[in-house]
Amino acid sequence: MSPRLDATRTPDAPSAAVPHDHSFGHPAELPHEILPELPHDRALGLPFDRSLDGIGPVDARALSKQLFARLAELEEGTHDHAYVRNTLVELNLALVRFAAARFGTRSEPMEDIVQVGTIGLIKAIDRFELTRGVEFPTFAMPTIIGEIKRFFRDTSWSVHVPRRLQELRLDLAKAGDALAQRLDRAPTVAELAEELGIAPEEVVEGMAASNAYTASSLDAQPDEEEGPGGEATLADRLGYEDHGLTGIEYIASLKPMIASLPLRERHILSLRFVSGMTQSEIGTELGISQMHVSRLLARTLSKLRRGLTLEE
Repeated sequence: MSPRLDATRTPDAPSAAVPHDHSFGHPAELPHEILPELPHDRALGLPFDRSLDGIGPVDARALSKQLFARLAELEEGTHDHAYVRNTLVELNLALVRFAAARFGTRSEPMEDIVQVGTIGLIKAIDRFELTRGVEFPTFAMPTIIGEIKRFFRDTSWSVHVPRRLQELRLDLAKAGDALAQRLDRAPTVAELAEELGIAPEEVVEGMAASNAYTASSLDAQPDEEEGPGGEATLADRLGYEDHGLTGIEYIASLKPMIASLPLRERHILSLRFVSGMTQSEIGTELGISQMHVSRLLARTLSKLRRGLTLEE
């Protein structure tokens, strides 16, 4: 029997223990030393009890070559084709974990990154051809990383911005770092525009778009928050709508109009809207009837209303 792939190797048991000249037939014919149990093995009559995690990189690469050769012979959509394809996915998951580790500092959970990278691995398996003479890890890694980068590009922005501005943000970051090292200071908008060969307006637009990459919760505490006496949340620091401000413009416009009114009309306005007297009380104060006060007040207010309308 062929030695197990996860056995301790000695000079007499090299990695070449994988039978490179083995011709795979039906999946049930694969020896359990080479193809351990997958979730669907029992349905195929393969009572294996170990996973593919114990296979080293050298053995995985050698076995992948043989599985790709077998995959090319099988008809797509058949059970055998799916079996070998799924085995290739599990056999090369280490490539996904290696690529995902590059993005470990991002805010997204590592499980999501690995899941997206696995989609890239599946795409690479479907496109790979042994006849090209390229090692599968070399072929698959750009596809896996590209799928992960696409995931961050499409989901990491708090506000959706055009693809052009997303790429401009990256160009501005690279150009800004390069100029800061050369100039020993932060570059200006004009210097960034000259470095990238674009208009200053585009630089400003790209900088504004960068603000949409991340967003903070209104209920989040500042990083320097310590103890109950610290700074309040952002929501607590937001201003409120002062409805009294809406009347300031009208007051400023009414002042010259009121100043041009006759003395008695100004006095009636003062008694009604400053002192808060009723029309009957104003009539008693001035020695006129309440009906007369009502007519004078309506005429004065109509005159002021027409004046504001003409100004607007």
